[in-house]
Amino acid sequence: MSITGQNSGYKKSTIYVMMAQVLRSQLIKTSTILTLGKMLPYLSVIRNRMMSTHKSKKKIREYYKLLNLVEGCSADDVRESFHKLAKQYHPDSGSTDADSAAFIKIEEAYRNVLSHVIEEAKARQSEVEEAAEEENFKYNTPQHRQYLSFEGIGYGTPSQREKQYRQFRADRAAEQVLEYQKQKVQRQDFTNSLTVQDVRHSKEQKITQAIERLVEDLIQESMAKGDFDNLSGKGKPLKKFSSCSYIDPMTHNLNRILIDNGYQPEWILMQKEITDTIEQLREAILVSRKKLGNPMTAMEEQQWKQACEQFQENIRKLNKRINDFNLIVPILTRQKVHFDAQKEISRAQKMYETFIETKEVTDKNSNDMNPREGKTPGSKAGVLNWWNLWKFIKI
Repeated sequence: MSITGQNSGYKKSTIYVMMAQVLRSQLIKTSTILTLGKMLPYLSVIRNRMMSTHKSKKKIREYYKLLNLVEGCSADDVRESFHKLAKQYHPDSGSTDADSAAFIKIEEAYRNVLSHVIEEAKARQSEVEEAAEEENFKYNTPQHRQYLSFEGIGYGTPSQREKQYRQFRADRAAEQVLEYQKQKVQRQDFTNSLTVQDVRHSKEQKITQAIERLVEDLIQESMAKGDFDNLSGKGKPLKKFSSCSYIDPMTHNLNRILIDNGYQPEWILMQKEITDTIEQLREAILVSRKKLGNPMTAMEEQQWKQACEQFQENIRKLNKRINDFNLIVPILTRQKVHFDAQKEISRAQKMYETFIETKEVTDKNSNDMNPREGKTPGSKAGVLNWWNLWKFIKI
């Protein structure tokens, strides 16, 4: 290739580069013009908005001035100012300054200023809330965020900590299951132990009560047979034992001191009192009946009626005493039942009739007695009759 051909090729390439640069600059200018043409409507809108905002601010200031207010006032101040101006300029107010056109302007200013005040209050409230949130976020931001996940368990990379956390959860679940099973077994054992204790206690009580009833029955049967009538220690105080394995020495000494000083439990004294009282009442009613004739006259019947009424009142008092005795007696079988006054009166009547019959038989036998036979048959009959009367009284 010759040198002339090389120069011509270089010139052509230079021309192409220059033409490309020119075309590029033209394209850039064209695209810029097109972009500006597209943005013109938006620019006009922005300009109009800026102008309207400026005008609206200017109008708001005029509205404040019309209402005789300053910016930053409250909604209550706006309402109060409007009420004053409405009373002055309202057509129906009867004021000398009444003007409908002025009132229309004041009403328009009132609506705009009130909405502006409310918007500003809301804006201030939102700013305060945002500032409070920013303060809370600023001071409560955790310093070690990476340790807030996985309950703070584990160390190392997040994947390693996740594996460690999974293992921790599995171990914790297994411990909870074991603890639940342990508590369940404990509850069952406790329930079973209570049931066994209740059954055992009830059996022991039944056995104890059965033994007590058996022993009491044996004692009562022996007493009825008279096995305790001729005991060597009957009517004598109990022997003083030097020691007792069933009670402590202090209790033993206290019991010995009480026995030495003639102490008796209250229920024993009350039992003796009841027994003596019923015997005295029975004897008194029998004596009262003996004092009267047989058969009784009208006067004697009245006296017998009064004696029976007094006897019934005494029996009622005695029954109250029996109630007190039953409350303090330690042995159930020692409790007493109430006395029936009518039965006691009938008993006294029967004893009196038996006494009269015995007396008549004795008198008859003494009159029919033969001097040769002596006094043996009559005396024997009298002794038998008196024995029968004594048995009846004992019953």
